[in-house]
Amino acid sequence: MSGKRVTVVGQGYVGLPLAQAAARAGWTVRGLDITESLVNSLNSGSSHVDDLSDGDIREMLENGYRATTDPGIVADSDVVVICVPTPLGDAGAPDLGAVKGASRNVGDNLRPGTTVILESTTYPGTTDSIVRPILEEASGLVAGEDFTLAYSPERIDPGSRKYGIRNTPKLMGGIDDESTRAAVGFYGDFVDDPVPMHGTREAETAKLLENTFRHVNIALVNEMAKFCKELDIDIWEAIRGASTKPFGFMKFTPGPGVGGHCIPIDPNYLSYEVRDKLGYPFRFVELAQEINNSMPRYITDRVSELLNEHRKPLNGSEVLLLGVTYKANIADQRESPARPVAELLRARGATIRFHDPMVEQWSLDSGEISRESDLDSAVRSADAVVVLQAHETYDLTGLANVAKIMLDTRGKAPDPAARL
Repeated sequence: MSGKRVTVVGQGYVGLPLAQAAARAGWTVRGLDITESLVNSLNSGSSHVDDLSDGDIREMLENGYRATTDPGIVADSDVVVICVPTPLGDAGAPDLGAVKGASRNVGDNLRPGTTVILESTTYPGTTDSIVRPILEEASGLVAGEDFTLAYSPERIDPGSRKYGIRNTPKLMGGIDDESTRAAVGFYGDFVDDPVPMHGTREAETAKLLENTFRHVNIALVNEMAKFCKELDIDIWEAIRGASTKPFGFMKFTPGPGVGGHCIPIDPNYLSYEVRDKLGYPFRFVELAQEINNSMPRYITDRVSELLNEHRKPLNGSEVLLLGVTYKANIADQRESPARPVAELLRARGATIRFHDPMVEQWSLDSGEISRESDLDSAVRSADAVVVLQAHETYDLTGLANVAKIMLDTRGKAPDPAARL
């Protein structure tokens, strides 16, 4: 083998940017995915993720990249990286179905000398106790002897203009020293700062620690936002003041809830593992989850209060939601708090409309939501406007001037009274 052939399993928000980085570094890249329509779309030069344009996909194709549904391509690979989804299953338990399925497909086609790396976020011990046995049973090979095995958590920040794969330090821990060195050798081709870890469990836990840190601190400011409103304190001004401290403080801001894959889901992996293995709760995570999950209802109550101040009931009022993605300036709607906010408002009798420059169609479990094409007219006519995501294209100063009522959950509106 050439030593420069990699198969990236899963061509989503993690796997596709990784495939691009490897292709640019001179690797022959195959993107393995189970969705045939997605594979056909990629091979025709069309992107489905925010961070890569159609032009980026065409560049990858010119560099030799091809997407495929055939797991047999693993047999011709020097490195295989598994980047499949790890959602939460029943009762909040981790759903490793995609990881197990991908591991079986890889194992069925694994050849001696290959390096296998798991990137999917999961609980500590998954690489060694779940992935390793599947690979060994399916292939008849032995990890650490016939092939190397490591874990390297993804650190993709969708929509970021500052951090990408190359300039974001990359953790990697193997089942042994040789596995760690093999992973460092692969990522070192296109990552400026590869960071070796002592083992797979430490690398897995580091990923969960990163997101648990954010989860807990977002919950802190969300709870503070609630009582600051009751105490007539501008939480946004308090945060601005605290942020001037050059040490010992990191800025987090309140909002309508948490979204994306990382914050609402990843800390639960650690909480699940603690309960499952040790028999007691990870109290910080469970409390943070409770607080962050309460924010959509708090937003609904605030809208009702604001309408009441104008002698209007929420029942029958038209509420316009601005921004339904989980993060500003991207189209990704995964776990967006806009969904529970809309469902709660609709359940209390409000008529819901939405506008988002990144989203053409949006539906809830309770049915389709009408998209407004004329933003200015929609803002003027709505009984209440709720800013759930402050996309850069929104002129919130101008919109606040024409809205009858505005509740800004992102702290960007000029009038402090309009903020969360």
